[in-house]
Amino acid sequence: MELMVALVVGVLVGAGLVFVLLRSGFQRSESAADAAQDELQALRAECSSVREALARTEAQYDAELKAAAEKLALLEEAKANLQDSFKALSSEALSKNNESFLNLAKTTLEKYQEGAKSDLAKRQEAINKTVEPVGEALKVFNERVAKIEQRRTETDASLQQQLKHLAESQVQLSRTTGSLVQALRAPQVRGQWGEMQLRRTVEMAGMINYCDFEEQASVETDEGQRQRPDMLIRLPNERVVVVDSKVPLAAYLDALQSEDPDHQKERMVAHARHIREHIKGLSAKSYWTQFDNAPEFVVLFIPNETIFSAALEQDPQLIELGVLNKVILATPTTLIALLKAIAYGWQQEAVAREAKEIAALGKELYERIGVVAGHFAKVGKSLGQSVDHYNKAVNSVESRLLVTAKKFEALDSASADALPEVKGIEKLPALPKEVAPVDE
Repeated sequence: MELMVALVVGVLVGAGLVFVLLRSGFQRSESAADAAQDELQALRAECSSVREALARTEAQYDAELKAAAEKLALLEEAKANLQDSFKALSSEALSKNNESFLNLAKTTLEKYQEGAKSDLAKRQEAINKTVEPVGEALKVFNERVAKIEQRRTETDASLQQQLKHLAESQVQLSRTTGSLVQALRAPQVRGQWGEMQLRRTVEMAGMINYCDFEEQASVETDEGQRQRPDMLIRLPNERVVVVDSKVPLAAYLDALQSEDPDHQKERMVAHARHIREHIKGLSAKSYWTQFDNAPEFVVLFIPNETIFSAALEQDPQLIELGVLNKVILATPTTLIALLKAIAYGWQQEAVAREAKEIAALGKELYERIGVVAGHFAKVGKSLGQSVDHYNKAVNSVESRLLVTAKKFEALDSASADALPEVKGIEKLPALPKEVAPVDE
């Protein structure tokens, strides 16, 4: 019985240890841990009910075992009493009857022992039946624990694979970032990147190359020097805006890569100072004096919002400095807004130009209609005069010529055919209203 109790307790302790070990593994995967926790709660409830049943069975077994021990003790006591009584008898009577009494006592004791053994076997069978569900429950528990462990192992393997891919991606990203940072430290690469960002920005604003803007347009100064701004943006009325791209990245990248706060601060201040120097240098070129119809300012394009905002944090007077030096600082966002306004101006210019062309066509059409109407008036007037002359000729024929001809008809000396009747024209051609003749 103690061995079985120890076995059950060992199984429960082992289950507890397995649960503790699994619990540390389950924390790696939140979804698997939740499912395992639910199953362990159910198993805990089952184990609790089994422990209660086992405790009740052990108590019953202990009580019955105690009763059997008491019966055996009574038998031993009765045997001792009988032996004492037999000793009190005479040795002869004892010698004669001792064997029969001993046999009777032995038989009685054997009966009690057999009954106790039978009761013990029945109790053992009852205990086995009671403990059997515990074994089945532990078997189910072990199977569930094995499944949970398998799922945890699979989850850990998948998580390890994902972490491996993430680490590889991070390493690749770090290498790519390092290569990009190293490349951007070269002034030529920075310049090309700034020009590319400028071109993409104006294209996103809907402008077309060689129509709305021109890249790398060169101009010669009065001193004979050749200047080449990055871009000219064309405005309505043949005006242009000069845009020059600057990418001050050296000090900014140094600040990003530094882990010393003081060094970061020093490099950020240097970054703002570099932009201030670009403003003054671009203002000194005076592009607005080199291009006809250019406003008195030039746009300094910084191709990244973060680069500009970092400089403003160190030197908030940069925008004011640019305005004073006729340099407008622009990032992709602000430049797109400016270009949208310029594009709207182009649209309004196109609408105005088309309206002007329509007005000119209307005026020309009106003049041509007037000319045609004048011609019709002249034709009508000529037709009226022709009708008037025709009617006069008819009247002359009727009053002078046909009178004599009719006398020939009366004398029957002319042709047998009767003279046709000549009538005047009463209908006149319609003249255009309020249209005066136009002299050619």
